[in-house]
Amino acid sequence: MTALILLHGALGAAEQFAALRQALRERAGRRLAVHTLDFEGHGAATHRDRPYGMAHFVENVCDVMDRSAIDRASLFGYSMGGYVALCLAASRPDRVERIMTLGTRFRWTPEGAAREGAMLDPRRMEEKVPQFAALLRARHVGAGWEDVLDRTREMMAALGAGPELTDATLGSIDIPVRIAVGDRDGTVSVEESAEIARVLPRGELEVLLNTPHPFEKIDAARLAESIAAFVATP
Repeated sequence: MTALILLHGALGAAEQFAALRQALRERAGRRLAVHTLDFEGHGAATHRDRPYGMAHFVENVCDVMDRSAIDRASLFGYSMGGYVALCLAASRPDRVERIMTLGTRFRWTPEGAAREGAMLDPRRMEEKVPQFAALLRARHVGAGWEDVLDRTREMMAALGAGPELTDATLGSIDIPVRIAVGDRDGTVSVEESAEIARVLPRGELEVLLNTPHPFEKIDAARLAESIAAFVATP
């Protein structure tokens, strides 16, 4: 049985994968042992006395693998989760079989990070998108949604100042990696995703038609089919 770990995005939590897990069970049955986790400070997980960072999220994944006696796993990472997955493959290649990402931004700049971070203001969210603010409040019960926003904004600024996945780092990841992106994704472009797929030694690109960025709007059945087929490829 192949171990598959699903990694959520920024402001996300493991609960978002409920429909995807069900779809994977229907398509892969017992061929896949699917695992999820809340990164520290997200969902029900309390934060640690340290900032959000890729190295810390990588540590969270390794902790889950160790507790579940998983030596090597395939990873699916949505948005920020895809960045974490590739950071794990770069730092611990012995623990990763394959990676599929979806809607992951890899090219961070100070300007881009500042633009994204400006949207992570709790008061502004409550005024402009009250339903989304209420969703985040209900989702992040471990550390509190305002803390998640603050730490995510700081993490984005750090990525803008010095991205952890450079072309040299990506070029060292010698495992199969599928970079997927929706053709209607307003967060990351098809062009950027294609560029990253070319940099990776064994990278490939998949464009999902009629697919936007928000995970809840993605067709879980179609995504599960793609993940299961990719993970099962010899």
